[in-house]
Amino acid sequence: MTIVEEGYVYDEEIHLTVLKTSHFFSGDGFSAYDSKGQLVFRVESYGPDASETGELVLMDADGRCLLTVRRKWPSLHQRWEGFFGERTEGQKPQFSIRRSSIIGRSSVAVDVYISPIVEYHIEGSFGCRNCKILNEENEAVAEIRSKVDSSTNVVLGKDVFLLSLKPGFDGAFAMGLVFVLDRIHGEEEGVGDNGSRVGVAPIISP
Repeated sequence: MTIVEEGYVYDEEIHLTVLKTSHFFSGDGFSAYDSKGQLVFRVESYGPDASETGELVLMDADGRCLLTVRRKWPSLHQRWEGFFGERTEGQKPQFSIRRSSIIGRSSVAVDVYISPIVEYHIEGSFGCRNCKILNEENEAVAEIRSKVDSSTNVVLGKDVFLLSLKPGFDGAFAMGLVFVLDRIHGEEEGVGDNGSRVGVAPIISP
């Protein structure tokens, strides 16, 4: 299903190697490479403090903007808004992402303002690089997991991980979820990561 761009909906399962390029400073983000080592996506942040006031921009290998995500202020639930392409003043978001907390469980809800209506949820721990994006039939459409060095059989650090995409799932949208989950996890590190279930529910715009 195409959410961001049809060109990133693949006919076969693919595995992207994702590298986190920095942690705390303006300009941090991710780079994602295919199995041949070719750059597929890169994510950059803008603003003096992108974690609070700036924007995260998903680009293709040529630097074309595919998706812009920004933190909405003020917000009680860590709400993020997503815009297709480069965001312009007055543009309405195409999806929103918000964190909600219940005793013993945390969740993230995603509302996508396109049709048809479809629901996903995420299970596992993004902090431990071990989670799956599941569809309504509880089938995995994408998976985030640790990457193992094939030559040494050693698990690489958390700044290098795999994003595996099943056929038919939009890889650009999956990368959008990755960098928002990373921001949410970073804000929650002070209370720890218990590997709780994360719910994702795209819905049509009213």
